[in-house]
Amino acid sequence: MGKDVARLKITLKKSPISQKEDQQLTVRSLGLRRLNQSVTYEDSRTVRGMIKKVRHLVEVSEEVEA
Repeated sequence: MGKDVARLKITLKKSPISQKEDQQLTVRSLGLRRLNQSVTYEDSRTVRGMIKKVRHLVEVSEEVEA
C-alpha cells in the first residue's frame, strides 16, 4: 500500500581514464572504482544529472522496490 521506490542500478562499462577530469570525478562521486562495478541509488534529479554527464561510460537499469 506504500509508495513504490524506484532505484537505479549503475554499472561502469567503460574506463574514465581518457575522459575529462570532471567526468572522472563524477564517476568517482557515484562510487564507481572498477569496471563492471555496480552501485544502487534512489532515483533523484541529482543522480540523474550525474548519470547524464557520464552516460557514455555507464549502463543504467531501473529497479522498483515495493
